[in-house]
Amino acid sequence: MTEPQTERVTSTLEAEVAGSAPIAEASLWSDAWKSLRKNPFFIVGSVLLLVFLVMALFPQLFTNADPRACDLSRSADGPSGSAWFGYDVQGCDYYANVVYGAKVSVTIGFLSMLGTLVIGVVVGAIAGYYGGWLDSVLARITDIFYGLPLILGAFILLSVLPDRGVPEVSLALIVFGWMTAMRLVRSTVVSVKDADYVQAARALGASTPRILIRHILPNAIAPVLVYSTIYIGTLIAAEATLTFLGIGLQLPEISWGLQINSAQNRLRDASHLILFPSAFLSLTVLSFILIGDALRDALDPKLR
Repeated sequence: MTEPQTERVTSTLEAEVAGSAPIAEASLWSDAWKSLRKNPFFIVGSVLLLVFLVMALFPQLFTNADPRACDLSRSADGPSGSAWFGYDVQGCDYYANVVYGAKVSVTIGFLSMLGTLVIGVVVGAIAGYYGGWLDSVLARITDIFYGLPLILGAFILLSVLPDRGVPEVSLALIVFGWMTAMRLVRSTVVSVKDADYVQAARALGASTPRILIRHILPNAIAPVLVYSTIYIGTLIAAEATLTFLGIGLQLPEISWGLQINSAQNRLRDASHLILFPSAFLSLTVLSFILIGDALRDALDPKLR
């Protein structure tokens, strides 16, 4: 049982002994939720995110058109009543392509974030808990990866891979994106590993994995949650950047990055080809940033 849980149980027992009703202490998460419900940035971000998640999971709800059904006679035609976003260079319905592009972009964002959290949490927990030479070695390895920016590192790795699909792009973003999560978890573990409730768990014979999972890592949830929410938007933008540079996803995948890449030379005569996927990409990234900022304010009592 963690220290906050112990305090809540103690206060409840004292109230019952005194004959009064149990005291319902507000937890960090209940206070945060009350704050989030009143935050307009969280509401706007959540609505946008919900729309894009539904679009990624169920694109048929947004369009009945086949994104791969093309007619070259309509190549690069502008928006009209029959095609809201016009047609792409191949004469395919551009609205359908933009809608179906959400699936790949959002999938890469979540896969990459999951991978970075797994590596960051495991390495950070080990480094912070054991300390000493192991902490120093892991810290130096982290510094080496920090030496390569995310885009540049992913660019180099993808350039030597034979295929560049969703798994490969996600892997490249994971390999060069886990370091900040590691440092967040490590700093939290270092700050609480000598706390009284952790020492009590050790004295009672709790194993190291149990101490880490039940008593130490819960304290890292708040900062890691804020970081991961904002970072998903960064990863989605990174995938689009890599694809725009020609080193990311390859056809026949459908993604916003590929659409922007194919439209980069048609800005003057067919600006809709770059406008719509760029707008959807920007709104998706914005939704994660808005939610992340709102979570940061809600989970930090000093910022309320």
